[in-house]
Amino acid sequence: MPTATLPDLQEAAATAAAGPGATPAPVAPAPPDALNPEQRAAASHGARDAQGRFSAGPLLVIAGAGTGKTATLAHRVAHLVLEGVDPERILLLTFSRRAAQEMVRRAESIVGAQLAAQGRRGTPRLPWAGTFHAIGARLLRQHAAQVGLDPGFGILDRGDAADLIDLLRHELDLSSRPQRFPRKDTCLAIYSHRVNTGWPLERVLEKTFPWCAQWADELKGLFRAYVERKQANGVLDYDDLLLWWHAAVADPALAAEIGARFDHVLVDEYQDTNALQSEILLALKPAGDGLTVVGDDAQSIYAFRAADIGNILGFPERFDPPARRITLELNYRSVQPVLDAANTLLAGAPRQYPKTLRAARGAGAKPRLVSVLDERSQADHVAGEVLRLRETGVALRRQAVLFRSSHHSDLLELELTRRNIPYVKHGGLRFLEAAHVKDLLALLRWADNPRNGIAAFRALQLMSGFGPANARRGIDCVAAAGNQLAALRGFAAPSAAGDSWPAFVDLMVRLADPATPWPGQVDAARRWYQPVLERRHDDAAVRAADLDMIAAVAPQFGSRERFLTELTLDPPQASGDLAGTPLLDEDYLVLSTVHSAKGQEWDAVYLLNVADGNFPNEYSTGDADAIEEERRLLYVALTRARDTLQLIEPQRYYVTGQARFGDGYVHGARSRFLDAAMLAQFERAGPPATPGVPAATAGRARVDVASKLRGMW
Repeated sequence: MPTATLPDLQEAAATAAAGPGATPAPVAPAPPDALNPEQRAAASHGARDAQGRFSAGPLLVIAGAGTGKTATLAHRVAHLVLEGVDPERILLLTFSRRAAQEMVRRAESIVGAQLAAQGRRGTPRLPWAGTFHAIGARLLRQHAAQVGLDPGFGILDRGDAADLIDLLRHELDLSSRPQRFPRKDTCLAIYSHRVNTGWPLERVLEKTFPWCAQWADELKGLFRAYVERKQANGVLDYDDLLLWWHAAVADPALAAEIGARFDHVLVDEYQDTNALQSEILLALKPAGDGLTVVGDDAQSIYAFRAADIGNILGFPERFDPPARRITLELNYRSVQPVLDAANTLLAGAPRQYPKTLRAARGAGAKPRLVSVLDERSQADHVAGEVLRLRETGVALRRQAVLFRSSHHSDLLELELTRRNIPYVKHGGLRFLEAAHVKDLLALLRWADNPRNGIAAFRALQLMSGFGPANARRGIDCVAAAGNQLAALRGFAAPSAAGDSWPAFVDLMVRLADPATPWPGQVDAARRWYQPVLERRHDDAAVRAADLDMIAAVAPQFGSRERFLTELTLDPPQASGDLAGTPLLDEDYLVLSTVHSAKGQEWDAVYLLNVADGNFPNEYSTGDADAIEEERRLLYVALTRARDTLQLIEPQRYYVTGQARFGDGYVHGARSRFLDAAMLAQFERAGPPATPGVPAATAGRARVDVASKLRGMW
């Protein structure tokens, strides 16, 4: 299908409902019944100015759970295009590449349908849709000279960044201190939190990493060395993409230049933005012209990633006059009793945009609060319920077990295995953290940026005889030759490298040659790496399948730089994310942390360990803001359920290795979120009746102990 040009779209928009000689009227972006009134108001926000151009002031869309946020934003994009806005002047920012692709796909479909209604064909191209980090990388490459960057900079993934921190820890003699110094991942987390919150390091340590507070001066020195080493290697890490972008738009002239290239900026999941992202948006659109943000303050659950709920709560007042606010409350996912529980939970939040979710699907079963004896009983109950629902026609994959922390499902996983119930668990090792994947990508990253010492250090040590010392000699050899990989031909490789050295040099020189076409580069690296894979890993055949998958998807990217950037900034969780849904069995149950479940939905949801210490988490109980985030996390869990919702509360938890607990368990306390108003929204179910006690009398007091105790006084 040919791509529609801007004049085609403008004409299609202008000719709708216009008779001969009449003033053209814009085409509605979708049939009237496709959106509810609030969605339609959000999608069509704005008007034509005196010059006939479509413009809009700042808009905040509060999209409650399941209220059609994605559809609304896609219709908004389509409406702008059909109003004559150049698709290349629309910036769409999301938090995952998949979300951007889905938004673009829907918007293109809507525009295509409207053009077809006019007897036209074509689809607009929306080139500026992606994650904050991916768009930041593109803009930094385009404006590299203005900010003092090499446009060919490399991008470190989290694993490589942590390895560089670790190297510097050793170089600065911080790893041999007599007192415990934070490990590489903790150091990187501190650095990331400092960068993304904008807080002074001392405040970051006090609020989030108090046990590291004594090392403030040493950490500053480490982070200074980390920044200097990245700059020397010509690489940026994940956080740098925002930090450099933020620093660039701090210059008013450059901010105006970048902002002027976009007429409209739309942001998804605005409640998840951090301080840097919020300030970048305000620098691009200081008056809010054409700025639309969509999100739900009730689903702000990523404070540990420096997300700031204050961004969405304070958005309207950042502009004069304040931004228009539209709230979406009609929920298309859940039955009303589930929403009643979620609404009641949210009513206790002190800071929020008021909203009351209404079910488009109507009434349904009341959610259940199930009290069980302990976590073993919990596992047995959930497994039994899963099988029971399966026999009523609810497939396993339409059911999910959610939990606050990953280890909460340990006993359940054993029970599922015992009952032969297949399952998939979301979480664990990320795909790009696997050693064989990092090895293959190191070859491509070094070829893409010969100054990338981190990639070079790993690539050189793939051969026999190359340890850290020889790898450093090889890196120095390349640097001395002006970062030309061809200099490796004259390098005296260790004898243990044998015949593999010339083949390695030939590969790297060929990959680094700008004349070498991108298609086929992954295959070439893959063929060279195969003997290394077999030498290093006993399960080489399994790992080889992952590399074959990378080679299969690589041609979908237009260049090596785009491939490495997108794979680093939006990595798959596992090879199954590249290959599609894995064929685990005829069906499989979903296990997931609540954080990983955000944005998903299932017919039946079981929430484990709903007790104080888990909901809210024990580490949040001393901080009012943290408690409120735990409330929002529970809200997210409740609103994943379409039809059936069960909260499970064990009455006791077994404790091992601590003699002070005597008989080995502690009693669980009911979650503070389950107050009287919340309990009224649930059907209650308890543990089985005590053996020997008739069910009708279980729980009925034989002895009025309470009155006896009162009588003592």
